[in-house]
Amino acid sequence: MRDLILTLSCTDRPGIVALVAGFLADRGFTIRDSQQFGDVDTGLFFMRVHAAREGALDLRKLRGELLDTVAGPLNAEARLHDPSQPHRMLVMVSKQGHCLNDLLHRVRTGSMPASISAVVSNHESFRDLVEWHGIPYHHIPVSPDSKRSAEDELRKLVATYAVDTVVLARYMQILSDDLCRDLAGRAINIHHSLLPSFKGARPYNQAYARGVKVIGATAHYVTADLDEGPIIEQDFTRADHTMDASDLIAIGRDLEALALARAVTAHAEQRVLLNGSKTVVFR
Repeated sequence: MRDLILTLSCTDRPGIVALVAGFLADRGFTIRDSQQFGDVDTGLFFMRVHAAREGALDLRKLRGELLDTVAGPLNAEARLHDPSQPHRMLVMVSKQGHCLNDLLHRVRTGSMPASISAVVSNHESFRDLVEWHGIPYHHIPVSPDSKRSAEDELRKLVATYAVDTVVLARYMQILSDDLCRDLAGRAINIHHSLLPSFKGARPYNQAYARGVKVIGATAHYVTADLDEGPIIEQDFTRADHTMDASDLIAIGRDLEALALARAVTAHAEQRVLLNGSKTVVFR
Protein backbone atom coordinates (compact mmCIF):
# COMPACT_ATOMS: atom_id res chain seq x y z
CA MET A 1 0.00 0.00 0.00
CA ARG A 2 1.13 3.55 -0.73
CA ASP A 3 0.17 6.24 1.75
CA LEU A 4 -0.87 9.81 1.00
CA ILE A 5 -1.59 12.83 3.18
CA LEU A 6 -4.08 15.44 1.95
CA THR A 7 -4.41 18.77 3.77
CA LEU A 8 -6.96 21.43 2.98
CA SER A 9 -8.14 24.80 4.28
CA CYS A 10 -10.89 26.98 2.86
CA THR A 11 -14.02 28.92 3.70
CA ASP A 12 -16.48 26.59 5.42
CA ARG A 13 -19.46 25.39 3.40
CA PRO A 14 -21.57 22.24 3.06
CA GLY A 15 -20.15 19.31 1.10
CA ILE A 16 -16.40 19.73 1.62
CA VAL A 17 -15.86 16.35 3.27
CA ALA A 18 -17.97 14.61 0.64
CA LEU A 19 -16.03 16.27 -2.18
CA VAL A 20 -12.65 15.26 -0.71
CA ALA A 21 -13.83 11.72 0.04
CA GLY A 22 -15.19 11.38 -3.49
CA PHE A 23 -11.93 12.63 -5.01
CA LEU A 24 -10.00 9.96 -3.10
CA ALA A 25 -12.52 7.17 -3.72
CA ASP A 26 -12.60 7.85 -7.46
CA ARG A 27 -8.85 7.24 -7.53
CA GLY A 28 -8.92 4.02 -5.55
CA PHE A 29 -7.90 5.34 -2.14
CA THR A 30 -9.23 4.14 1.19
CA ILE A 31 -9.25 6.60 4.08
CA ARG A 32 -7.26 5.47 7.10
CA ASP A 33 -7.74 8.59 9.18
CA SER A 34 -9.59 11.86 8.71
CA GLN A 35 -9.69 14.90 10.95
CA GLN A 36 -11.47 18.16 10.36
CA PHE A 37 -12.27 21.39 12.19
CA GLY A 38 -14.61 24.25 11.40
CA ASP A 39 -13.66 27.53 13.10
CA VAL A 40 -16.86 29.40 13.91
CA ASP A 41 -14.91 32.60 14.61
CA THR A 42 -13.13 32.84 11.25
CA GLY A 43 -15.57 30.80 9.15
CA LEU A 44 -12.70 28.62 7.92
CA PHE A 45 -12.59 24.85 7.55
CA PHE A 46 -9.49 22.68 8.00
CA MET A 47 -8.96 19.04 7.07
CA ARG A 48 -6.22 16.40 7.13
CA VAL A 49 -6.77 13.00 5.53
CA HIS A 50 -4.45 9.99 5.60
CA ALA A 51 -5.34 7.72 2.68
CA ALA A 52 -3.76 4.70 0.97
CA ARG A 53 -4.08 2.55 -2.13
CA GLU A 54 -2.26 -0.21 -3.97
CA GLY A 55 0.15 0.67 -6.74
CA ALA A 56 2.40 3.58 -7.63
CA LEU A 57 1.57 7.21 -6.91
CA ASP A 58 1.98 9.85 -9.58
CA LEU A 59 1.95 12.86 -7.26
CA ARG A 60 2.32 15.37 -10.06
CA LYS A 61 -0.76 14.03 -11.80
CA LEU A 62 -2.72 13.76 -8.56
CA ARG A 63 -1.85 17.32 -7.59
CA GLY A 64 -3.16 18.58 -10.92
CA GLU A 65 -6.38 16.61 -10.45
CA LEU A 66 -6.73 17.89 -6.90
CA LEU A 67 -6.45 21.46 -8.15
CA ASP A 68 -9.10 20.92 -10.83
CA THR A 69 -11.51 18.80 -8.79
CA VAL A 70 -11.24 20.12 -5.22
CA ALA A 71 -9.06 23.19 -4.68
CA GLY A 72 -10.42 25.16 -7.63
CA PRO A 73 -14.15 24.69 -6.94
CA LEU A 74 -13.67 25.38 -3.22
CA ASN A 75 -11.13 28.20 -3.66
CA ALA A 76 -9.10 26.18 -1.17
CA GLU A 77 -5.46 25.70 -0.29
CA ALA A 78 -5.06 21.96 -0.77
CA ARG A 79 -1.87 19.91 -0.78
CA LEU A 80 -0.78 16.30 -1.22
CA HIS A 81 2.20 14.86 0.65
CA ASP A 82 4.04 11.55 0.35
CA PRO A 83 4.84 10.46 3.96
CA SER A 84 7.40 7.95 2.73
CA GLN A 85 9.70 10.86 1.83
CA PRO A 86 11.67 12.12 4.87
CA HIS A 87 10.99 15.70 5.85
CA ARG A 88 14.25 17.59 5.27
CA MET A 89 15.33 19.98 8.04
CA LEU A 90 18.10 22.54 8.34
CA VAL A 91 18.80 23.19 12.02
CA MET A 92 20.26 26.45 13.30
CA VAL A 93 21.96 26.78 16.69
CA SER A 94 24.19 29.16 18.64
CA LYS A 95 25.92 28.24 21.92
CA GLN A 96 23.22 26.23 23.73
CA GLY A 97 22.98 22.71 22.35
CA HIS A 98 20.26 20.92 24.31
CA CYS A 99 17.60 21.28 21.61
CA LEU A 100 20.06 20.42 18.83
CA ASN A 101 21.24 17.33 20.71
CA ASP A 102 17.66 16.20 21.25
CA LEU A 103 16.81 16.58 17.56
CA LEU A 104 19.96 14.72 16.52
CA HIS A 105 19.09 11.83 18.84
CA ARG A 106 15.45 11.62 17.70
CA VAL A 107 16.40 11.65 14.02
CA ARG A 108 19.19 9.09 14.52
CA THR A 109 16.90 6.70 16.40
CA GLY A 110 14.03 7.10 13.95
CA SER A 111 11.65 8.55 16.52
CA MET A 112 11.10 11.70 14.42
CA PRO A 113 9.80 11.47 10.82
CA ALA A 114 12.47 13.78 9.46
CA SER A 115 16.10 14.03 8.44
CA ILE A 116 18.63 16.75 9.23
CA SER A 117 20.27 17.83 5.98
CA ALA A 118 22.64 20.34 7.59
CA VAL A 119 23.32 22.37 10.71
CA VAL A 120 24.13 26.08 10.55
CA SER A 121 25.64 28.02 13.44
CA ASN A 122 27.14 31.42 14.11
CA HIS A 123 29.67 29.59 16.35
CA GLU A 124 31.91 26.53 16.02
CA SER A 125 30.77 25.03 19.32
CA PHE A 126 28.96 21.95 17.97
CA ARG A 127 30.92 21.05 14.85
CA ASP A 128 32.40 17.85 16.32
CA LEU A 129 29.01 16.66 17.61
CA VAL A 130 27.20 17.30 14.33
CA GLU A 131 29.90 15.83 12.13
CA TRP A 132 30.03 12.73 14.36
CA HIS A 133 26.40 12.21 13.27
CA GLY A 134 27.55 12.46 9.65
CA ILE A 135 25.76 15.75 9.03
CA PRO A 136 27.34 18.79 7.29
CA TYR A 137 28.11 21.69 9.62
CA HIS A 138 28.22 25.24 8.27
CA HIS A 139 29.73 28.06 10.32
CA ILE A 140 28.21 31.38 9.26
CA PRO A 141 29.39 34.23 11.54
CA VAL A 142 26.92 37.06 12.01
CA SER A 143 27.70 40.69 12.81
CA PRO A 144 25.79 43.90 12.14
CA ASP A 145 27.92 44.41 9.02
CA SER A 146 27.66 40.81 7.75
CA LYS A 147 24.02 40.05 8.56
CA ARG A 148 22.76 40.46 4.99
CA SER A 149 25.51 38.34 3.43
CA ALA A 150 25.06 35.71 6.16
CA GLU A 151 21.36 35.44 5.37
CA ASP A 152 22.11 35.21 1.65
CA GLU A 153 24.44 32.31 2.41
CA LEU A 154 21.69 30.67 4.44
CA ARG A 155 19.24 31.04 1.55
CA LYS A 156 21.72 29.26 -0.73
CA LEU A 157 22.02 26.37 1.74
CA VAL A 158 18.24 26.06 1.99
CA ALA A 159 18.09 25.76 -1.79
CA THR A 160 21.13 23.47 -2.09
CA TYR A 161 19.80 20.98 0.43
CA ALA A 162 16.19 21.28 -0.82
CA VAL A 163 15.15 22.02 2.76
CA ASP A 164 11.51 21.69 3.76
CA THR A 165 11.83 23.36 7.16
CA VAL A 166 14.33 25.54 9.01
CA VAL A 167 14.43 24.83 12.76
CA LEU A 168 15.86 27.46 15.10
CA ALA A 169 17.08 25.30 17.98
CA ARG A 170 18.13 28.14 20.30
CA TYR A 171 19.62 30.16 17.47
CA MET A 172 20.18 33.49 19.16
CA GLN A 173 20.05 35.80 16.17
CA ILE A 174 17.01 37.74 14.98
CA LEU A 175 16.16 37.01 11.35
CA SER A 176 15.49 39.95 9.05
CA ASP A 177 11.96 40.75 7.93
CA ASP A 178 12.84 39.69 4.37
CA LEU A 179 14.15 36.29 5.49
CA CYS A 180 11.11 35.75 7.70
CA ARG A 181 8.88 36.36 4.70
CA ASP A 182 10.99 34.01 2.54
CA LEU A 183 10.60 31.25 5.16
CA ALA A 184 6.97 31.94 6.06
CA GLY A 185 5.27 28.80 7.30
CA ARG A 186 8.45 26.72 7.16
CA ALA A 187 10.64 28.10 9.94
CA ILE A 188 10.06 27.01 13.54
CA ASN A 189 11.57 28.64 16.63
CA ILE A 190 11.69 27.58 20.27
CA HIS A 191 11.22 30.32 22.84
CA HIS A 192 12.04 29.75 26.48
CA SER A 193 8.79 30.99 28.00
CA LEU A 194 5.06 30.49 27.75
CA LEU A 195 4.36 33.12 25.13
CA PRO A 196 2.92 35.70 24.97
CA SER A 197 4.45 36.27 28.44
CA PHE A 198 8.14 37.15 28.85
CA LYS A 199 9.09 37.82 25.26
CA GLY A 200 12.60 38.80 24.22
CA ALA A 201 15.83 38.10 26.09
CA ARG A 202 16.32 36.42 29.50
CA PRO A 203 12.72 35.26 30.01
CA TYR A 204 13.59 32.90 32.87
CA ASN A 205 15.10 35.81 34.77
CA GLN A 206 11.95 37.81 34.07
CA ALA A 207 9.85 34.89 35.30
CA TYR A 208 11.92 34.53 38.47
CA ALA A 209 11.62 38.26 39.19
CA ARG A 210 7.84 37.99 38.91
CA GLY A 211 7.66 34.90 41.14
CA VAL A 212 5.77 32.81 38.60
CA LYS A 213 4.28 29.47 39.63
CA VAL A 214 4.44 27.93 36.15
CA ILE A 215 7.30 28.04 33.62
CA GLY A 216 7.34 26.68 30.12
CA ALA A 217 8.49 26.82 26.52
CA THR A 218 6.77 27.72 23.25
CA ALA A 219 7.46 26.44 19.74
CA HIS A 220 6.09 28.76 17.08
CA TYR A 221 6.42 29.72 13.44
CA VAL A 222 8.87 32.52 12.76
CA THR A 223 7.46 35.86 11.65
CA ALA A 224 8.84 39.36 11.30
CA ASP A 225 7.14 40.25 14.61
CA LEU A 226 9.57 38.92 17.21
CA ASP A 227 8.10 36.08 19.33
CA GLU A 228 4.63 36.74 17.86
CA GLY A 229 4.41 33.88 15.34
CA PRO A 230 1.56 31.32 15.39
CA ILE A 231 2.05 28.91 18.29
CA ILE A 232 2.41 25.20 17.46
CA GLU A 233 3.24 23.60 20.81
CA GLN A 234 3.85 24.50 24.46
CA ASP A 235 5.05 22.57 27.50
CA PHE A 236 5.20 23.63 31.14
CA THR A 237 5.84 22.61 34.72
CA ARG A 238 5.13 24.11 38.12
CA ALA A 239 7.65 26.34 39.91
CA ASP A 240 7.82 27.45 43.53
CA HIS A 241 9.53 29.95 45.82
CA THR A 242 12.52 27.65 46.51
CA MET A 243 13.70 27.84 42.89
CA ASP A 244 16.07 30.56 41.74
CA ALA A 245 16.68 31.70 38.17
CA SER A 246 19.33 29.02 37.55
CA ASP A 247 16.87 26.31 38.63
CA LEU A 248 14.27 27.63 36.22
CA ILE A 249 16.82 27.68 33.40
CA ALA A 250 17.85 24.07 34.08
CA ILE A 251 14.26 22.82 34.22
CA GLY A 252 13.37 24.89 31.19
CA ARG A 253 15.94 23.18 28.97
CA ASP A 254 14.00 19.93 29.10
CA LEU A 255 10.74 21.74 28.37
CA GLU A 256 12.29 23.49 25.38
CA ALA A 257 13.56 20.26 23.86
CA LEU A 258 10.19 18.51 24.32
CA ALA A 259 8.10 21.37 22.96
CA LEU A 260 10.34 21.81 19.92
CA ALA A 261 10.39 18.07 19.17
CA ARG A 262 6.61 17.83 19.33
CA ALA A 263 6.18 20.89 17.14
CA VAL A 264 8.65 19.68 14.51
CA THR A 265 7.07 16.21 14.49
CA ALA A 266 3.56 17.61 14.04
CA HIS A 267 4.79 19.93 11.28
CA ALA A 268 6.66 17.13 9.49
CA GLU A 269 3.56 14.91 9.64
CA GLN A 270 1.48 17.70 8.04
CA ARG A 271 -0.66 18.01 11.17
CA VAL A 272 -0.32 21.80 11.48
CA LEU A 273 -2.43 24.20 9.42
CA LEU A 274 -2.21 27.96 9.69
CA ASN A 275 -5.32 29.77 10.86
CA GLY A 276 -4.37 33.43 10.65
CA SER A 277 -2.30 34.26 13.75
CA LYS A 278 -3.12 30.83 15.24
CA THR A 279 -2.73 27.21 14.21
CA VAL A 280 -4.89 24.14 13.93
CA VAL A 281 -2.86 21.16 15.18
CA PHE A 282 -4.43 17.76 14.48
CA ARG A 283 -3.39 14.96 16.84
